[in-house]
Amino acid sequence: MRRLRVRQELWLGVLGALLAFGVCEVVSRAGLVRRSYLPPASEVLFRAVELAGDSVFLDGIGVTLRAWALGLGLACVIAVPLGLLLGSVPLVDAAARAIVELLRPLPSVALIPLVSLLLGSGTETEVALITYASVWPILFNTVYGLGETDPLAKDTLRAFGFSRLTVLLRAELPATAPFIAAGIRISAAVALILAVATEILSGFGEGLGIFIAQASLATDGTRDVLAGVVWAGTLGLVINGVLVWTERRLFPWTPEHRDTAGQGATR
Repeated sequence: MRRLRVRQELWLGVLGALLAFGVCEVVSRAGLVRRSYLPPASEVLFRAVELAGDSVFLDGIGVTLRAWALGLGLACVIAVPLGLLLGSVPLVDAAARAIVELLRPLPSVALIPLVSLLLGSGTETEVALITYASVWPILFNTVYGLGETDPLAKDTLRAFGFSRLTVLLRAELPATAPFIAAGIRISAAVALILAVATEILSGFGEGLGIFIAQASLATDGTRDVLAGVVWAGTLGLVINGVLVWTERRLFPWTPEHRDTAGQGATR
């Protein structure tokens, strides 16, 4: 049943994309909107495919993905241990709560001038902003996952004389892993948004955002801007799909994946 529902959602998503494609095509071709504002969707998609053969554009994609991967990796290195600490030591959580609540609402984009002043304009600034924005979903998911750990499993290990660290590694961390994976998936999307946005606002260097920013300044550059947006959306879709697939393979016992795994086993 769940597999059928997933297929239905997939086809509905494809149908929605085709409908949006058709509406944009008709609106542009009919002259309801000037082509300089909204080129036909077919021309935008053709340009997006054409960019796949542009080595300079692909190098820019590589620069964006490298900054994305570095920022997301650093966020994981920072957020997971910190989340385990805050979630397992109430005193530390109480002491750090005010600082966390102060920093969390700050928009990363607003920090671009300050970070650029401190680190200069380059990959360092981009990675720092991505890391800052990506830390929070992983951190809070880790803390929340620790709170959802089965108390019976922890009490059993303590009854057998295991240390606090052993309980954390053997009971709490495995139970928290699906929550951490979900946080990483959320942060992956945030990191890609920040990577492209930082490049667009900086306006120089390399990357997908730079391509979009430069195209927006060119005469009749709307088609290139939208083609770059298509690439950004495609990258986000692929990254999310890979992470969802990985979660299903690593954590088949979780409620959202259990039905799918059970149906696959019966077949």
